[in-house]
Amino acid sequence: MRVSPASLKPALRQLAVMTAWAVAAGQAGHAASDPVRAYFGIQIVDAATGRGVPLAELETVNHLRFVTDSAGWVAFHEPGLMGRPVFFHLRSHGYTLAKDGFGYSGRALTPTAGGRATLQLTRQNIAERLYRVTGEGIYRDSVLLGEPVPLAEPLGAGRVAGQDSVLGTLYRGRLYWFWGDTLGMKYPLGHFRTAGATSDLPNAGGLDPASGINLHYWVDADGFSRPVASLGVTNGLIWLDGVLAVKDEAGKERLVAHYAHLESLGKPLDHGLAVFNDERQEFERWLALPADETWRFPHGQPVRFEEDGVEYLGFGDSFLNVRVPANWRAIADPARYEAWSRRAANPPPPPTWTRDGPPLDPAGERKLLDRALAIPGEAWFLPVAAGGTNAIVMHRGSVRWNAWRQRWVLIATQEGGTSLLGEVWYAEARVPTGPWRHACKIVTHDRYTFYNPVHHAFFDQADGRFLFFEGTYANTFSGNPDATPRYDYNQVMYRLDLGDARLQPVHE
Repeated sequence: MRVSPASLKPALRQLAVMTAWAVAAGQAGHAASDPVRAYFGIQIVDAATGRGVPLAELETVNHLRFVTDSAGWVAFHEPGLMGRPVFFHLRSHGYTLAKDGFGYSGRALTPTAGGRATLQLTRQNIAERLYRVTGEGIYRDSVLLGEPVPLAEPLGAGRVAGQDSVLGTLYRGRLYWFWGDTLGMKYPLGHFRTAGATSDLPNAGGLDPASGINLHYWVDADGFSRPVASLGVTNGLIWLDGVLAVKDEAGKERLVAHYAHLESLGKPLDHGLAVFNDERQEFERWLALPADETWRFPHGQPVRFEEDGVEYLGFGDSFLNVRVPANWRAIADPARYEAWSRRAANPPPPPTWTRDGPPLDPAGERKLLDRALAIPGEAWFLPVAAGGTNAIVMHRGSVRWNAWRQRWVLIATQEGGTSLLGEVWYAEARVPTGPWRHACKIVTHDRYTFYNPVHHAFFDQADGRFLFFEGTYANTFSGNPDATPRYDYNQVMYRLDLGDARLQPVHE
C-alpha cells in the first residue's frame, strides 16, 4: 500500500513535538513520561512584538485558572473540555484585550490534543514584561509542550519557590546575586539569612538578558538554596543591602554589604558591615555599628559617581541622598559619610552635602510642602507626573547613569497610587542628586505590589537605549488575598525602550 506524503504530516508533527518535549524534559532532569499529545498549547503574545507574555491569566467559565509561563505558554488538558469550544477570560497586568458586546475580554477556543492557538494582547505598559527570574516552574508549560526554552534549568534553579528583593553586582568578572527571605517547597518556612547565586555576563558565556539568567545557587546537601549570611547567629533574620565591590588596602577586590540582624520584622537586634569570604562563599562580620546609626553605611542599591575629581559611592532607598568616598577605609568610617540635606527654612535653601544630616528624602520634602515651606517646583525628590500636576512620592528604586540619554535615570515604585507599591515610574536628572522634576509611569500592576525594583545597568543594550529592571512581585502589601500561582513572591524582569515616544515629556 502506498502512503502519500500528506498523510504522514500529522504523524511527523507529533513525532517532532514529542522529541522536543523529551529534550526539554531531559534538561529539567526528569523522564518524558507525560505524552505531549495530551496538551493543547495556548500562547499569549504581545501584539506589537510577537513575544510571549508571561503572567497572563486565562480563566474558564467555571473558574479554572491558568497562568502563562515565561514564554507566554499554557499547556492545557482538561479531559472533559477537549474537542469542544471553551471560553477563556483573558487578563494581564498592563495588557488589554478588546471586550465583546457583553463586556467580556476573552476568546473561545476548541482545545485539541497536540493543537496550538495564539491570542494577542495590546500592551499598555511602556515597559515590556520579559520573564520570571526566580522560583519553581519558570518554563513549566513550555517544557510540557516541547517548546524551546532558554534556561539550563527551565523548571527553576536552587529548588527555590519564592525570593524577596534582589541585589545584583559585578564582582571579579561575574554577576553576584543576593535575595532576602527564600521559600522552598518542603515547608512554608524556607530560610531567612540571605540566599545567593552567580551568573555569567552576557558577553562572557551568559544569556542575553532579554532571554533570561542562568542562576548558579549556593545550595545545601539537598540542593536547596543555602544561607550565605548566617554571621554566626542562631536566631532571627539576616537581611543584606548596599552590596558593592571595592578594593581593599592591598588592592584586592572585595564584596561588602550592610547587614541587619532582626528578631522579627519590627524588632532589630544589631547591624553593621559584612565582607564576603570567597573561600567559604559566605559573608562574615566586619564592623558593628551603633544601634542608633540610621544612614552612615552602605544601603539600598549603590551607584558610583564622580564629583570635583573624587569618586564616590552613592546610596539611597530611591533617590541618591548619601555618599562616601569609594575606598575601603572610608566605607568603614561613619564619620566620612555625607548626607544630601537642607534646612527647613522659608523658603528652603537648595540641598548641600553635609556630615550632619539628616538625608533629604521624599517624606521630608512632603513635610516641607505640607508646612508651606516649599512649592512643588522647588522639590528635589517629588517629581510631577508628566503632563500633570500631581507630585509622585517614591518608595524604593535605583539611580543609574544612562549613556544613551546622557542623564541619570531613576526607576522606582510609587508609595500609594492606583495599586499600593505596584506602580513603577521613570525619571531623569542631569546630576545624580537631582532635582527630579518629571516622571512617567512605565508599569502598572492591578491590585498587586512590585516592590524594591532595581535597574541592572550592567545589562544595558544599544548604548543604553534598552534598560532591564526587576522587582518583587507579591500580594503582600496590596490587600489582594489572591496570590498568583508560582509568580507570587518572586522576581520578574522588565525591559524599557528609552526611544519610546511616550517617555518624551520626561526627556524634555
